[in-house]
Amino acid sequence: MIRIGLIGDYRPEVKAHIAIPEAIRLAAKPLGVEARFDWIATPALERDAEGKLAGYQAIWSVPASPYASMQGALNGIEYARTHRVPFIGTCGGFQHMVLEFARNVLGFREADHAEMNPDASELFIIPLACSVNETTHVFRLSPGSKVARIYGHPEITEQYGTCRYGLNRGYVARLEEEGLKVAGVDLDGETRIMELAGHPFYVGMLFQPERSSFKNLVHPLIRAFLEAASTN
Repeated sequence: MIRIGLIGDYRPEVKAHIAIPEAIRLAAKPLGVEARFDWIATPALERDAEGKLAGYQAIWSVPASPYASMQGALNGIEYARTHRVPFIGTCGGFQHMVLEFARNVLGFREADHAEMNPDASELFIIPLACSVNETTHVFRLSPGSKVARIYGHPEITEQYGTCRYGLNRGYVARLEEEGLKVAGVDLDGETRIMELAGHPFYVGMLFQPERSSFKNLVHPLIRAFLEAASTN
């Protein structure tokens, strides 16, 4: 059995929160595994995140930020990164994945998010020029990336969800130097997918693959996420 910790503050009106359980079920079925999940509110991870997450084989940082506790979310993401637990971050999860890496790996202790702290000195997450907002977007995948291998195509089309904030281009090179690689960009060159080199599965994206469950489809990234958890 795979136990998945869903880091985020559950709200029944958020479409992605409704979609995630079904997306997990759909992806687990062809793998022949049982997957169970728990919602973990971000304030619960402000202290002893390691102890609270130790029993999970996979961690998903979910959409709908600002989170109730940014620090709690960052603690949970740091646990997944440092303990090599398969991790997926969608929209807000992607944004906080970048912040955690910037603060704890690159040493930018003031790295911040424009939505919560627009006057911060080190804004790694800023408003996107073109948001993913219930429309269809084409993303180009980086050759040789884990994500490209999972999809099996150089370009993909994703049409789920709303993401208004993304990575500040000025920090891309610095992040990539330390292993957080761009795995996909939109047609304007904005980073939409990143993955961590050398980790069993550590992928963040500025779209919501979980919404594929509304069409009763297994999303390849979610399937790969669960497959990594089942073999890690």
